Amino acid sequence: MPLSRILIAIIYVWFGLLKVITQSPANPLVEKLLDRTLPFIPFSIFIICFGLFETLLGILFLIPRYNKITAVLFTVHIFTTFLPLIFLPRITWEGIFLPTLEGQYIIKNIALIALAVHILRKPRD
Repeated sequence: MPLSRILIAIIYVWFGLLKVITQSPANPLVEKLLDRTLPFIPFSIFIICFGLFETLLGILFLIPRYNKITAVLFTVHIFTTFLPLIFLPRITWEGIFLPTLEGQYIIKNIALIALAVHILRKPRD
């Protein structure tokens, strides 16, 4: 379990910090989604906040006593990561069941969901 927590934390902190320093390859996709869903929020502010949110989420995965808040924040985050599949189909799909590279990047989050469920599940008595 500690290894799972460390690895998911590394992913979230790393990808979050890349957004904060505006070096994430996902930034253009995030910007297009923001323009489609919340166009009144400046991207330059949003991407830093979003990156800090991901970084915080990564840190929270390391602290078992915050599992409940981590689960809520993870659910919000994972929901938003799937939105491009719906709102940006030209970018995320080449055809039916044929995702683009961006679509594959999003769909792989199913593995993160499985890992998070494993980490955050309530231990059995």
